[in-house]
Amino acid sequence: MNNVNNSTTNSGVNWFRFSSPSTFYPLAGKMIPWFWALTIIFGVIGLWISFFIAPVDAVQGQGYRIIFIHVPVSWMSMLIYLVMAAWAGIGLVFNARLPAMMAEALAPIGAWMAFLSLWTGAFWGKPMWGTWWVWDARLTSELILLFLYLGFIALKASIDNPRRADKAGAILALVGVINIPIIYFSVKWWNTLHQGASVSLTKAPSMAQTMLWGMLIMTLCCWMYSVAVGLMRVRAIILEREAHTDWVKQLKEVNQ
Repeated sequence: MNNVNNSTTNSGVNWFRFSSPSTFYPLAGKMIPWFWALTIIFGVIGLWISFFIAPVDAVQGQGYRIIFIHVPVSWMSMLIYLVMAAWAGIGLVFNARLPAMMAEALAPIGAWMAFLSLWTGAFWGKPMWGTWWVWDARLTSELILLFLYLGFIALKASIDNPRRADKAGAILALVGVINIPIIYFSVKWWNTLHQGASVSLTKAPSMAQTMLWGMLIMTLCCWMYSVAVGLMRVRAIILEREAHTDWVKQLKEVNQ
């Protein structure tokens, strides 16, 4: 029986060994170029479809094309927060270092996506609504999301002890998760100026197939970008927080 278990372990990949910063660091380094390559590929294809192939909208004209940036970054701002909160929660429950580092690495990326969502939304809203900003439920909750990201970053930076900072940040991240369904369902729950979703899991898309493909490919581009930058950031965080360990000291000696 032991031989069977050993052969099963040897035939597969023991992913749990990558839960250590020392083993995850080189793995992340190998993955980064692939995700950057996918970012460029999806970005070129997505932008080409979005701005040169997708037809002109019958109502909004050429101005609607900003949705090919606005919608993907808006989706990613919510998705990244959920992933960040999940990593932070895992780190809190299991008192693990790497998940907390992953959450810390994702926060600035999510904040950047939330900022782009608000910024592109303002440029879209001006010609369509006649104003740069309204205290709409969707816009306001997205602004709160940006503040949650910034609050998470500021809270962790204000606490000197990294482990205490991880726990405090995790609690804030988990509490803030309640804002994600508010963002998503705000258009349905309240009579808002923001238009409803053009893409739904339960309904057929209300846009041309070319528009949909452009939006989905641009979403993949933003996703691959987030992973690539997240891996780069977590590698930097690992080196900073594990600087006292022997493996980091040896790594520095090899690179010198």
